[in-house]
Amino acid sequence: MSTATTGDSFVHPALFYRGEQQYTAGTVPFVRAGLAAGEAVAVAVPGPHLELIKTGLGSSATNVRFLDMTEVGRNPGRIIPGVLRAFADAHGDRGRVRIIGEPIWPGRTAVEYPACVQHEALINSAFQDREVTILCPYDADRLEPEVLADARATHPVVIDEDTQLPSPAYDPQDVIARYNEPLPRPPGAASISFDAGELPKSRYFAVQEAERLGLMGVRLQDLTLAVAELTTNSVLHGGGSGTLRIWAEDERIVCEVRDHGRLWDPLAGRRPASRDQPGGRGLLLVHYIADLVRVHTAPDGTTIRFYLAR
Repeated sequence: MSTATTGDSFVHPALFYRGEQQYTAGTVPFVRAGLAAGEAVAVAVPGPHLELIKTGLGSSATNVRFLDMTEVGRNPGRIIPGVLRAFADAHGDRGRVRIIGEPIWPGRTAVEYPACVQHEALINSAFQDREVTILCPYDADRLEPEVLADARATHPVVIDEDTQLPSPAYDPQDVIARYNEPLPRPPGAASISFDAGELPKSRYFAVQEAERLGLMGVRLQDLTLAVAELTTNSVLHGGGSGTLRIWAEDERIVCEVRDHGRLWDPLAGRRPASRDQPGGRGLLLVHYIADLVRVHTAPDGTTIRFYLAR
């Protein structure tokens, strides 16, 4: 299977597979071709699929970087900076880099999915003009038709049943806009308004509520840090004030910060920070800390919501 031609820069095909045999037939030759070309190769897929690819590669598997996407990509907003860019940036001196990334699998929840599909759309901007190939497998038997339709919109090429064709539905910017969904306000959430003079009070409020809802230890420290970053961003860049809300949802604590700013850059928080960068790490840090981050931005304000497992 060929997914790049001479002169191509960024290549981003979707692989529609049905069953384990098609999965290995679509992924193992892709990895082998990269190794044969001297490319750095990484595979970031759910655990059971890691084992399929490792088995198919045999002894060649020792030359591949393997990552369990259910762990490193639990929060889709972490995948570009923490997985894809991290690997590509570390190995770019070897020429083209080749990655398999499977961020959408059966079992992703309806709450997670909008962040997943926005991630797939944003890959195209994040790697524009980079010498990188990223193959994204999709379970065509078990994923909903709407998910496969979104895959056609976020990938310029679709591989299906041994055919590789340009996707006429390719329109990642439409996907980014379409999934910029308003986040419904939860009933019964505890809330507090804040401005520059009330930042300590708002953070104390968040910690007290999180403890009351059962968050402890390292996870409580994570929440404290994420709240500090987001509330500070609201004061500095979001109109000087905001509203903080916190509540429990299933087995997770959810915290959101809303302010009057507009988040113009869809890749904000998804680019690795350079060492000499003076600021701009707040949302990136939240993506690394949280199990999920959802964002809605509009002319009248921005809401950033993060989830932490209890």
